[in-house]
Amino acid sequence: MTMDKKPEWNDPENPDHCLSTVRSGVELSNTHNQFQKKERFKKKVQKGPSIEELVQGVRQGNRAMLARSITLIESNAEHDFRHSQQLLQQLLPYSGKAIRVGITGVPGAGKSTFIESFGMYLCELGLKVAVLAVDPSSSISGGSILGDKTRMEQLSRNERAFIRPSPSGGKLGGVHRKTRETMLICEAAGFDVILVETVGVGQSEVIVREMVDFFMLLVLTGAGDELQGMKKGIMELVDGVFVNKADGSNKANAQKTKEEYNQILHFLQPATKGWETKAYTCSALYQEGIENVWKTIQKFEETTKASGIYDDRRRTQTKEWMHSMIIDQLQASFFYHPKVKEMLPQMENEVMSGVQTTATAVEKLFEVFYENMTR
Repeated sequence: MTMDKKPEWNDPENPDHCLSTVRSGVELSNTHNQFQKKERFKKKVQKGPSIEELVQGVRQGNRAMLARSITLIESNAEHDFRHSQQLLQQLLPYSGKAIRVGITGVPGAGKSTFIESFGMYLCELGLKVAVLAVDPSSSISGGSILGDKTRMEQLSRNERAFIRPSPSGGKLGGVHRKTRETMLICEAAGFDVILVETVGVGQSEVIVREMVDFFMLLVLTGAGDELQGMKKGIMELVDGVFVNKADGSNKANAQKTKEEYNQILHFLQPATKGWETKAYTCSALYQEGIENVWKTIQKFEETTKASGIYDDRRRTQTKEWMHSMIIDQLQASFFYHPKVKEMLPQMENEVMSGVQTTATAVEKLFEVFYENMTR
């Protein structure tokens, strides 16, 4: 056998052209084909819409672009944060025109049924409604535990409504920023009413009060027992108390509960200057009194805009939002600082074991933080 003749696949003029070259007529293996498909899929996934495309999509009311924009807002990645702020900056001139309504309530008050009934009523009036449900988050995944779309099936199918559960990631400051920014995007998309639902416990009511115009409390009948456990602080935050499930044999009890709440509210400081907080009855299940809820909110908007309180509150809320973000940023900078992270476990152990005082440990941590900040 002679070796003078070189194989056809070996080109001496091109050293890179070697064994890996596939001759004509030879099919690629499945493994190779799958690899190429994966690479094409990666490129497709990595290429998302630009900021300009998102802005245009949101302004046109494109639901897919709206959802993508909110996902960008909710992301904790640093590069996504920068992009989300660019997006918000361009959408900001188109926001602020919706009425923002916060809804809280005692367990079992029927918040989901009320929101669906109220939302459907508003949609029938020709209004566009966005529901931002601030849910308790899983401490493991940081995702939303409550399935809002399964709780509001009829409303979620309405083309004039948009429902977005907002996972807090276990941090109320996160709720404050992400929900507020989501609200601005929904307003830029042309929604007329923004409903923000709270979990109804703890500090979340205060957070939502700071981002809405009208804040309502949903309660049940049996005010005697309920008022005993009702925090006075929550009562002073709301602009209206609505006694739900005022239907059938429960109607008389609901009326009595309303009167008892009005007696209490008469002695409390109103949440909004120039507006008298009152109690009302409604039945979300049978859609009774829902029209009155909307009339109350409209009257509130008309009264507070005429007095200038409406715009003053929004300006104050924006300032407080900025202060809140400053605190969040400082807190993140401190706890994510490499030297602080390294030193913190030791300081915690020394404080817990009584080796040094808490104030001394905090002072040492800040010394390390400031020392590296000034370099």
